[in-house]
Amino acid sequence: MADRPTHAHWLYEDGIGEARAALVHDDHILAARIELPGRLRVGTVARARLTEFQLATIDGGEQVMLDRRPPGVTLGAAITVELVRETIPEPGRAKRARARVTDAAPVAGPDLLARISATGHPVHHLRPHEADRLEQAGWSEVLDEASSGEIAFAGGALRMSPTPAMTLFDVDGDGPLDQLAERAAAAVARAIRRHAIGGSIGIDFPTITGKAQRLAVAAAIDAHLALPFERTAVNGFGFLQIVRPRPRASLPELLRDDPVAAATRAALRQIERTPPTAPNHHRLPPPVAARLAAEPDWYSALVRRTGRAPILDA
Repeated sequence: MADRPTHAHWLYEDGIGEARAALVHDDHILAARIELPGRLRVGTVARARLTEFQLATIDGGEQVMLDRRPPGVTLGAAITVELVRETIPEPGRAKRARARVTDAAPVAGPDLLARISATGHPVHHLRPHEADRLEQAGWSEVLDEASSGEIAFAGGALRMSPTPAMTLFDVDGDGPLDQLAERAAAAVARAIRRHAIGGSIGIDFPTITGKAQRLAVAAAIDAHLALPFERTAVNGFGFLQIVRPRPRASLPELLRDDPVAAATRAALRQIERTPPTAPNHHRLPPPVAARLAAEPDWYSALVRRTGRAPILDA
């Protein structure tokens, strides 16, 4: 088998119920991405009608918020819109997608494969019969981080909490507080990239005395987090805020929006990778089994891909 590349590269899987990708360097995941099918994507240009003030209904039926009401356009009039932010899941009610009026011709926005291909990093397509390079790089650990919010780093831990207003990071750990805060700043920056976190982000560092120490913590954010972003200074209570573009949901928001569906897709991935000579009987948690029963297309895809009908028990 050829040696695995040592430079940064994307691993991509066209999975059942989701596409998944990870940017990997030295067997560590720098960025993890999941895309669900049937969603309006950033860059989509579609026909719509103005149905309310700054609200348009796309021909497919989905409502999108407009960045501004087009002048001279009456309610019910036909318009063309371009999606600039996808729907963001939130507890209770999702945040509607955002769009702007355009004269461009209708087109589907780029999917996950197109977006990672445009980054310039090589893309390696993974097959179920091959070695599980995603798992070798820590795919399950990243999903656990996104679902639980618990992120370990050298000498400390982060607790990540997505909220409708912002994603919060709380820092805990041992040793001198200024050194802990600098290590935590680097860990937060890496987590932001890994989980595609955008919008407002708040970091609650330990209270640090001294302007020089607070400046060092802020500098650690600048050194490890790629632009574009804006940030505040670390205030006297140890709080720093970052604002980044938010074109789509973060990985934690996506997984926490429907954790049973996420667990079901993960189970399907494991079953699909079961060798043909292995037992064909699989026991699933009852919620996962129920969700799979409600998604017959997922089971049909599993049968088609594996060439046999797995026996699934709860």
